[in-house]
Amino acid sequence: MKLRRLTVMVALVSTSLYAQEAVFQTKTLTPEAALKAAQAALESCRKQGYQVAVAVSDRTGLLQVLLRDRYAGAHTPEIASNKAWTAASFKTSTLEFSKDTQAGKAMSGIRHHPRVMAAGGGLPIEAGGTLVGAIGVSGGPGGEADESCAKAGIKAIADALEL
Repeated sequence: MKLRRLTVMVALVSTSLYAQEAVFQTKTLTPEAALKAAQAALESCRKQGYQVAVAVSDRTGLLQVLLRDRYAGAHTPEIASNKAWTAASFKTSTLEFSKDTQAGKAMSGIRHHPRVMAAGGGLPIEAGGTLVGAIGVSGGPGGEADESCAKAGIKAIADALEL
């Protein structure tokens, strides 16, 4: 009888410990922070004379905000969304990602995934060392220009993040 009671107690304790490990907490951008970042990125590009689309995603790459300036090209919303998705999925700048996945490099095959956008303009957004979202910009004259606007978007919310 004592052995059975001990076995049951061990099972209950181990089940309790497993349950604690089976859940976790994550942080993600609020819609308000995502909107503020998108507006700041759009404004930064406007000041430079670029008509762009800006997408901000949550930490999984799902779209939270999408803004398209009046004269931004028809392709820019999809490209911006895919840049944000890529930055969130791979937790890296899409400008760096584009260099790391060029033809002949070990990761070049990943470019064939339908949502992957290996062009500058997508950046992960981190708070306290944790990925909380991503931003993508499309429509500037090249990836470097798009990335500079994305950085302005992140800078606009930096104080609200636990950096």
